[in-house]
Amino acid sequence: MPHSEQPWHHLSSARTLELLQSNPENGLAEADAGERLARYGTNAITTQKRESALMRFLRQFHQPLIYILIISGAITALLGEWIDSSVIFGVVLANAIVGYLQESKAVNALAALARTMTSEATVLRQGRKVRLPSTEVVPGDIVFLDSGDKVPADLRLLHEQSLQIDESALTGESVPVDKGVAELDADTELASRKNMAYASTLVTHGQAKGIVIATGDRTEVGRISQLIASASELETPLTRKIAAFSHLLLYLILGLAALTVVVGLVRGMGMFDMFMAAVALAVGAIPEGLPAAVTITLAIGVSRMAQRKAIIRKLPAVETLGSTTVICSDKTGTLTENKMTVQAVVAGEQVFTVTGVGYDPTDGSLTRNDARVSPADHTALAECLRAGIICNDSQLVQKEEQWQVQGDPTEGALLVAAGKAGLPLAADELGLKRLDSIPFASQQQYMAVLAHDPEDQTNRIYLKGSLEVLLDACDHELAASGNAVPLDPEKIHRQAADLAGGGLRLLAFAVKKVAAGTKRIAKEEPLTGFIFLGVQGMMDPPRAEAADAVRICQRAGIMVKMITGDHALTAQAIAAKIGLRNTPDAEHEKITVITGRELERQSDEELLKTAQDTAVFARTTPEQKLRLVKALQARGHVVAMTGDGVNDAPALKRADIGVAMGIGGTEVAKEAAAMVLTDDNFSSIKAAVEEGRGVFDNLIKFIVWTLPTNVGEGLVIVAAIFLGITLPILPVQILWINMTTAGFLGLMLAFEPKEPGIMLRPPRRPDAPILNRRLLMLIALVSTLLLISSFILFNIELALGSTVEQARTVAVNTFVVIELCYLFNCRSLSKSPFALGFFSNLWVLGGATLMLLIQLLYTYLPIMNRFFKSAPISGRAWFYIACAGIVSALIVEGEKWLRRRWERAADE
Repeated sequence: MPHSEQPWHHLSSARTLELLQSNPENGLAEADAGERLARYGTNAITTQKRESALMRFLRQFHQPLIYILIISGAITALLGEWIDSSVIFGVVLANAIVGYLQESKAVNALAALARTMTSEATVLRQGRKVRLPSTEVVPGDIVFLDSGDKVPADLRLLHEQSLQIDESALTGESVPVDKGVAELDADTELASRKNMAYASTLVTHGQAKGIVIATGDRTEVGRISQLIASASELETPLTRKIAAFSHLLLYLILGLAALTVVVGLVRGMGMFDMFMAAVALAVGAIPEGLPAAVTITLAIGVSRMAQRKAIIRKLPAVETLGSTTVICSDKTGTLTENKMTVQAVVAGEQVFTVTGVGYDPTDGSLTRNDARVSPADHTALAECLRAGIICNDSQLVQKEEQWQVQGDPTEGALLVAAGKAGLPLAADELGLKRLDSIPFASQQQYMAVLAHDPEDQTNRIYLKGSLEVLLDACDHELAASGNAVPLDPEKIHRQAADLAGGGLRLLAFAVKKVAAGTKRIAKEEPLTGFIFLGVQGMMDPPRAEAADAVRICQRAGIMVKMITGDHALTAQAIAAKIGLRNTPDAEHEKITVITGRELERQSDEELLKTAQDTAVFARTTPEQKLRLVKALQARGHVVAMTGDGVNDAPALKRADIGVAMGIGGTEVAKEAAAMVLTDDNFSSIKAAVEEGRGVFDNLIKFIVWTLPTNVGEGLVIVAAIFLGITLPILPVQILWINMTTAGFLGLMLAFEPKEPGIMLRPPRRPDAPILNRRLLMLIALVSTLLLISSFILFNIELALGSTVEQARTVAVNTFVVIELCYLFNCRSLSKSPFALGFFSNLWVLGGATLMLLIQLLYTYLPIMNRFFKSAPISGRAWFYIACAGIVSALIVEGEKWLRRRWERAADE
């Protein structure tokens, strides 16, 4: 059996050493280690080969509509129309360059994961301790761990002393885990395997010796690496829909082009003219400016989101946020402060509330029945808080006006609670001298400190630990009066249960006097004769703004789910505080919590319902997070997934949009994600969703604005062929219209501010088409107006004796001016542009002015006349063109006004 498949946590130390053929006193021989290195490979994670920059550039040409443009360019070149051909190929190249620049950086998650394992390790080889690069560690090596070390490989612990390891990046556990060496049940979940130490986790306290059971890809973090590699990145809703739209357009263009050629030949028109007409139709029907417009609109969204603490790594993620239907959020640091805070103290049979969050000891106070209290008036409270200061190896320091904990966050919380009560932040400031201590260990479940009080020349032993252990050690408790009274365990258990029911982690405190000459704690003696001081209940509290952000998301029709590695009770308590719901309509329903162990037993079919109807998932593994994301996607949801640890990376990559934490997140999570929050705050996700909806709205506005041009140009060509008359617009003129108007007019819609009430509407259905029936009718209406206006004005000019070049110039300007007027219609697809404020988007006014100036150059500049076959036109022609634009805009506004009336009537 491969080493990595053994249930190592279930095996005894002796059996583990036997299977790995290692010696705890001497370690491996160098020859044996060399042979194992050759057999198992280096202790590094395999990275995948990246796609080259050249291939990424060439892939930009692999699009159906680009194929049509390339073929059109080749045909015009063969026909000797070099200017037309050059312009077409120039457009193709420009689109490829924009697409290449848009392409997100190649995914670096696996490389980042490999970097997390680069460190040194202290290893026992041939009876000597040696320092080796962690890449040279092999299964069977005996490894020594000390505070501050990064664990080099997966270890089965053989011996430990007060060992605590920060496994948050791997399991999601919010506080360092106490370790032990006793064998565990075979089905013990990863986060509860106390006798194991895993690669890339960090030793925060104590020392240990362990034996390497897995290296490289066989470690738990290596297994996650394989999950990242296998998790496919999904296309965004917009890219999926644009791809489907492109294929549909491809078939329509080819069909119409073929029909045009056939009809023209039947009517006796020349082959050259028919090829040019087919090229004109193809070039006209393709929205060449769409890829660039999508890219720039998304880029503007990126800029806006950066101002709201969300950094976008992959451009399409901007649009995806606007379509999000489910947000799966981690708990620690995203929905919560990621700062352990004492919330309540039970002392002297009384319950005190601690206000304020974070590590600032001046921000908050202690209250009882909403009245502020002082420890000077409550002896039991003062003694309980003093015990938290004395039984403490951590420090509270202020750096750059920020309070930070140096050491264990739980101990830091005790110092902050004491500071809020006005007590000193260190034992020596209390006037006590520490003589001896027993560090906290998972086997004993307590910490003991022997301290001398110079004031009364007494020595006391203070205890901090689990409620059960300390209650067994006590026979009295300190009453509110300050006197010791007989212990009432049942009452204390009831009070503690109330605190635990609110998701608080409990630490109990006790004290007893010892002989004045005592210098050491007798470790071998049982704990008896202590006086119970009280309990401090703490939690990582929810962010103040999280509840509001969750409420806004739920009101906007977005389901919010918590997926955490933390305990079920803690997760449920936080979920209740921030207002999570099982389903959007279940406002007063009890929050359902499903644990990782329960998920393991569910089939994929059962998981589909569980994922939909459950608000909180606790003690989850990386595979389960990935399964949950897939299950929600299988139900048609667009899923945003947040995370900060290595364990989150596979789900981050698989989600429609992965959101990593910028402050507390690992590099692996950031590289796998599409978006990084610079403040690790859930409310920033809400802000990003709001911006995403605005970006999606602006993209739809651009598409609704640009398509009538393409359809109108296609209709003009088809109508000319069917009527057997000269083409009113040439291919090169069509390209001029498409590229200049997209740049100077259409792109101005990307700067359109968000419309009011954007977070009051439900998310777009993932299966909804880009364009609904009403928008398709609007596109058809404007396309028809373009066809009629350009055809009529083209023929009027010919009838009045103008040259074909002049008539075509009138047709081109007709298209441009109608598009310019229609641009103001498209600032809102439901409201009048005057309702938005005519000057609320100055970019539109600037773009319209520039477009008119460029059209004057197109019309009157000789070099432009030569390149684009245009010609100067009269003032009379400009008057007709202006009338066509104004009438078209009024017709569109009339359609919007009638629709608003119909909708109001339907509501009534």
